[in-house]
Amino acid sequence: MTSNQLDNFSISEHYKEFSVTQRTLLTGHSHQAWPDRAQLGLQEAWRDATASVDDKWGKAFKKADKLKQFYAQLLGDSSHENYVLAQNTHDLLVRFLSALDWRKRKRIVTTDGEFYSMRRQLHRLEEEGVEIIRVPVSPFDSLCERMNAQITENTTAVMLSAVMFKNAVIIPHLALLGETTTEKAIPLLVDVYHALNVLPFDVKANGLDNAYLVGGGYKYCQFGEGNCFLRIPAQCDLRPIVTGWYAEFGELEQTPDLNRTQYPRGGDRFQGSTYDPISHYRACAVIDFFEEKELTPNFLRTLSQHQIGILRMSFDELNCDKKLISRADIPLESIAGFLSLRTNQAASIQQALKQRDIWTDQRDGFLRFGPAPYLSDLQLKDAILALGELI
Repeated sequence: MTSNQLDNFSISEHYKEFSVTQRTLLTGHSHQAWPDRAQLGLQEAWRDATASVDDKWGKAFKKADKLKQFYAQLLGDSSHENYVLAQNTHDLLVRFLSALDWRKRKRIVTTDGEFYSMRRQLHRLEEEGVEIIRVPVSPFDSLCERMNAQITENTTAVMLSAVMFKNAVIIPHLALLGETTTEKAIPLLVDVYHALNVLPFDVKANGLDNAYLVGGGYKYCQFGEGNCFLRIPAQCDLRPIVTGWYAEFGELEQTPDLNRTQYPRGGDRFQGSTYDPISHYRACAVIDFFEEKELTPNFLRTLSQHQIGILRMSFDELNCDKKLISRADIPLESIAGFLSLRTNQAASIQQALKQRDIWTDQRDGFLRFGPAPYLSDLQLKDAILALGELI
C-alpha cells in the first residue's frame, strides 16, 4: 500500500456507535472501538439463548471453535486444537502456574516490565518462597540473551512479553529462549497480547513451537472483554491443579490409575468451566467484519507504522523540554502499536486531554497514544498539537 493510499484510508463509517469521528480515541493499545457489526453478534447470542435455552451450548461451542481458529491463524499454527479460551489472561496464567513442578523447582525467570496481572501474581508467589529473577528490559535488544544467562537447572519457568506494555518495544531474539527452554525441558510462557493483530507474529518464525502463549482480543482485535486464550505446545503433558469440569469433555488420556485425575489431549487439558458465551458471539461477528474489509495483520502493521510515524514526527516537531516529556529513541520498526511518552505529569495530562475529547492512557509515568484503523491522520496530528498546548 502506498503512502497516498494510507493517507486516504478511512473505515470510520463502520464505527458510528463508538463516535470515533466526534472524539479521538487514542486508546487503541488498550480498548479499541468495536465495529457496529459487533451488535449482530450480541443479537445472535440473544436469539440462540431465547430459542434454545440450555441447548444453546452446541451453537456457543461453535463460536468458541471459530475464535480459536482465528487465533491459531494469526499465530501461524496449522491447528487450533492446542488452544483454550478464558475470560482473561490472569485466569490462564493461574492455570499455567498451577501446572508447574513446584516440588523440584522454585525459580522463575521474568522481566521487570511485565503487565500487572503477571507482575502481581509472581510477586505474591515470591512472598511464599518462590525465587523470582527479574531481568531489566533495557537494553531490549539483549534482553533474551540476558534472560538466557539466568536459566538454571532449578528454573521452574521462563515468563515474558513479546511486546512491553509500557513502551511498545518489540522484544527480539525470542528464539534464544525457545531453544534453551526446550533443551532443558523448562516451560516458556510468552504474553503476545500487545503483538496480536497489530503486527505479524508467527510462532515458528520466532522459534516458539514449544512455548506457551497467552493473549486476547480486548486490544487490537476489537473483540471486547472475555476473549482470551492460552496456546500450549503439541506434546504438553502438564497437569494443572486449577482445573475445571469442562476438561472432562475432551478425549481423555488413558492412564492405568483410575483414581488419578484424567486430562484430555490438547488445549482442553487447561479448560475451566461454565462461562458467558456472549463475548465469543461478539468476537465472531468482528472476525467476519475484518475478513470482509481485508484487515489482515500485514495491512494493520503497515497502517499502524504509518500512524505511529505521524504521532512521533508531530511530537518531535513540538520540541518539548525533555525534562517535562520525552520519548525513547527506539527505531520505528521496533515499536508495536502505540507511542509511549515518559512524563511525571502523565495522569494530569491524560485528564486534561480527555476534557478535549482526546482519550489516551497512562501507566507508571508513561503517557500512551494508541492509534487504531478508524482514526484519521488529522485526528492524530490534532491530538499532538493539543498535547503541545497543554505542555
